Amino acid sequence: MFGIGMPELIVILVVALIIIGPKKLPDLAKSLGKGLAEFRRATDDVKESFRVDDIKKDADDIKDSLLRGALSRDKEASGRTSDRKSDNADGVDGEKKDDDAGGDSGDKVE
Repeated sequence: MFGIGMPELIVILVVALIIIGPKKLPDLAKSLGKGLAEFRRATDDVKESFRVDDIKKDADDIKDSLLRGALSRDKEASGRTSDRKSDNADGVDGEKKDDDAGGDSGDKVE
C-alpha cells in the first residue's frame, strides 16, 4: 500500500491523533473515506465512458466497413447488369439491330 509499512502507518496515525485530537479524528476519517469513495466512483465513471466511446467507435468502424463492402458489391453487380443490358440491346440472336439499314424505319411518308 504505497510503500508504507506498519511502523510508518502507526507513526502517521499517532501524529494525526496529536495534531487533530481524539474528538475530531473519527469525523475526519469518515469524511476522508467518503471523499475517497466518491473519487473512486467518479474515476470508474470516466473509465466506463471511455470504454463506451471505444465500443461505439469500433461499432461505427465495423458498420462503415460493412457498408463499403456492400456498396462495392452493388457497384460490381450493377456493372454486370449494365453489361447484360448492352448485350440484350444488340438483338435476340446477338446481332445488332440497325434501324437505318433499309426497310421500314417506322416513319410514314405521305
